Amino acid sequence: MTLIKSISGIRGTIGGHTNDNLTPVDAVKFAAAYGTWLKSYSDKDELKVVIGRDARLSGEMIQNLVVSTLVGLGMDVIDLGLSTTPTVEIAVPLEKADGGIILTASHNPKQWNALKLLNEKGEFLDAEQGAKILALAEKEDFDFAEVDDLGEITKNDSYIDIHIDEVLELSLVDAETIEKAGFKVVVDGVNSTGGIAIPKLLEELGVEVVKLYCDPTGHFPHNPEPLKEHLGDICKKVVEEKADFGIVVDPDVDRLAFISNDGEMFGEEYTLVACADYVLSKTKGNTVSNLSSSRALRDVTEKHGGTYEAAAVGEVNVVTTMKANNAIIGGEGNGGIIYPESHYGRDALVGTALFLMLMAERGGTVAELRASYPSYFMSKKKIQLTPDLDVDALLEAMHNKYKNEDVSTIDGVKIDFPENWVHLRKSNTEPIIRIYTEAKSQDQADGLADRIIGEIKEVAGI
Repeated sequence: MTLIKSISGIRGTIGGHTNDNLTPVDAVKFAAAYGTWLKSYSDKDELKVVIGRDARLSGEMIQNLVVSTLVGLGMDVIDLGLSTTPTVEIAVPLEKADGGIILTASHNPKQWNALKLLNEKGEFLDAEQGAKILALAEKEDFDFAEVDDLGEITKNDSYIDIHIDEVLELSLVDAETIEKAGFKVVVDGVNSTGGIAIPKLLEELGVEVVKLYCDPTGHFPHNPEPLKEHLGDICKKVVEEKADFGIVVDPDVDRLAFISNDGEMFGEEYTLVACADYVLSKTKGNTVSNLSSSRALRDVTEKHGGTYEAAAVGEVNVVTTMKANNAIIGGEGNGGIIYPESHYGRDALVGTALFLMLMAERGGTVAELRASYPSYFMSKKKIQLTPDLDVDALLEAMHNKYKNEDVSTIDGVKIDFPENWVHLRKSNTEPIIRIYTEAKSQDQADGLADRIIGEIKEVAGI
């Protein structure tokens, strides 16, 4: 049981003791800290916050607590109910709201939930703003509204439809082109809100949809992180249905993975590569992904005459680098597509539409498309942290060991070897060290990861 406070928001497991888990008391405390910060950050007297949640079992409870806390601070709340992370991000500026909170623990299992905090642009807060909110929560010095000044709640469940309309209006998305292609697609919505949003979008685009786990009950039928080992059912279903491909999203619909027509993983890393390939073929420009993402995006960007830049892990860091480099598309290698023409947030609906356009225009199969890209293989492993492990000292030791290589320390330690790379970093969302490697074959990637894990354990004495 644990409570994690970071720039990714406040994330924890439900139940247990206060300050150790995401209990009702902790949910109220962090919602009050966010509301208090918003009052000091905004120069407006009357504030409005958009709230939405994924379908996880604790969602309604946490939502009631957070909404009531903001009302108690004198703020108006636009309650979207069941929603997606990108939908809430889009709703904030459309509602001319002062901020937003998404109640979701993204890819974490069902016992987790979280408060993901947005500014008035519908973008994640930066580290400095997040630190101020954590300090306010620590002090618990909140000034609640008197009875005549309480906020009001407005329920609005139309925003998934509004979000879909926004996607259909993007300049590089043409519904007629997609409809003419006659696609058949299997969707795994992991029994969360992707099961509402993705099939609706596909139907608007004239795609035949086969639904798998699209009932938003919050009972996740498999581990909700869209990795190969969790996706046996949809891989099988795509082949059985003779579908063109499969779509998998995480519970809050900001990560997107594809299954090829042959039932094999397209590769989460290649979601961004494919979407960028399409966008760059229409619009010249630059791209950004994080340090843990595949070299394939750099290769595709340079093929189209653009420049690639790597950012520290974390959506807010990727967005900051995208703005600095005028990137026209970017994201993260975990299937997160950020397309600024829509908004600066990872969005599986936008990614789905761009991918469908690519397939409709290129023709051929998804397996053939995947084979056309530079072939890199990744290994994503982790080491569980114990309280007595000094992570910073451990990373410093690894840095020193490889100081003669091309090393970046803007986020953990990334060592770029000529033919492969390894990235070691402490997770923002779980008590683990992540070890990502990439090489020209799976065996080489796994071998490098295992070698580095052995070296870490030797340094740590575990």
